[in-house]
Amino acid sequence: MDFEFDARTRELQRELHDLMETSVLPAEPVFAAQLDALADPFDWTSAPVLRELQAEARSRGLWNLFLPGDSGGHGAGLTNLQYAPLAEISGRSGNLAPAAMNCAAPDTGNMEVLHMFGTPEQQERWLEPLLDGRIRSAFAMTEPDVASSDATNIGTSIVRDGDEYVVNGRKWWITGAMAPACEIFIVMGRTDPDAPRHRQQSMLLVPRDTPGLRVVRPMQVLGYDDHEHGGHAELLFEDVRVPAANLVGEQGAGFAIAQARLGPGRIHHCMRSIGVAERAIELMCQRVEARVAFGRPLSRQGVIREWIAEARVAVEQLRLLVLKTAWLMDTVGNKGAHTEIQAIKIATPKVVQEILDRAIQAHGAGGLSQDFPLAASFAGIRTLRFADGPDEVHKNSLAKAELARHAVAGA
Repeated sequence: MDFEFDARTRELQRELHDLMETSVLPAEPVFAAQLDALADPFDWTSAPVLRELQAEARSRGLWNLFLPGDSGGHGAGLTNLQYAPLAEISGRSGNLAPAAMNCAAPDTGNMEVLHMFGTPEQQERWLEPLLDGRIRSAFAMTEPDVASSDATNIGTSIVRDGDEYVVNGRKWWITGAMAPACEIFIVMGRTDPDAPRHRQQSMLLVPRDTPGLRVVRPMQVLGYDDHEHGGHAELLFEDVRVPAANLVGEQGAGFAIAQARLGPGRIHHCMRSIGVAERAIELMCQRVEARVAFGRPLSRQGVIREWIAEARVAVEQLRLLVLKTAWLMDTVGNKGAHTEIQAIKIATPKVVQEILDRAIQAHGAGGLSQDFPLAASFAGIRTLRFADGPDEVHKNSLAKAELARHAVAGA
């Protein structure tokens, strides 16, 4: 077994490390101050420092790294295994680095959907400006009135009327929807209520300025509005009409498209989360070395050393599992890596949340404040236990597969 990354990955790692240390991390307080000074704090793409970082990332070849190798020259042409360590590095500054490289959710998943299922016209109108970083997008699936952990529950109606589709329904927790630069929504709704369960849904492209589409309110996560990513929003669709040509893929394919979108999204989240954990460990070590309590540094306390040791072991375990998953996605496809994708989605947010909790504890009351990135990171990681499917759904599916694998013939 060879645990060394290939030459190209190592080269991009060095380039990205340098970008992070010289530009991104020093820009974090600048970015926060510029957002606070904006008339609309959700207008995050207009922050001058972000545009400066994007220009630098592009010049270094660190742009659209998430796109697969057959992306027609739009990205770096990396495999999942090559992208994994780069996404981890970017996770050390989750609110800024992915956006600087045009690798931020939900745009990444939406670009993948348009790349895989969009018509040439849809790709020209929406994919090209997304790949260029000129606009933003949102993915509208989750709803307040149903258990959206089961995507077949989605109740928003999409009805064909001549050469148009008419959309009615409510969505919430739609990431990025508060940003003025968010110009297009990929909306999942029910087009065929009498069809088989997994063929009832479709996806539709709905431009932001379409009459009848209303952003109702921003939504907070544990008190954070997440304006660095364009916020989360509740949406209302009232007789929203779009051309039938705005259908993504074929009618009834919405559930399958959602699954194709969420697989890569889950591993991307896990890759970046490892970077969050690494930074938390780094901050924890620096804090406990510098703080003295009861006559000696906190780093000499046995319980603190236990936290640090356990965090290191946990991160190394997570990284190996994520890299195995990335390798399987490259070699046998997302379907063949389904079990491992579920495993990392279950394990990563839980473990990283525990590491962040201990890092916060080591910082004392400061860990709860805005003076350190830990509290905001904790809120962000906690959402991942819901995003792209809650823990319980993945555990249930993984257990069913494991039971089937060990089933006794004829039992």
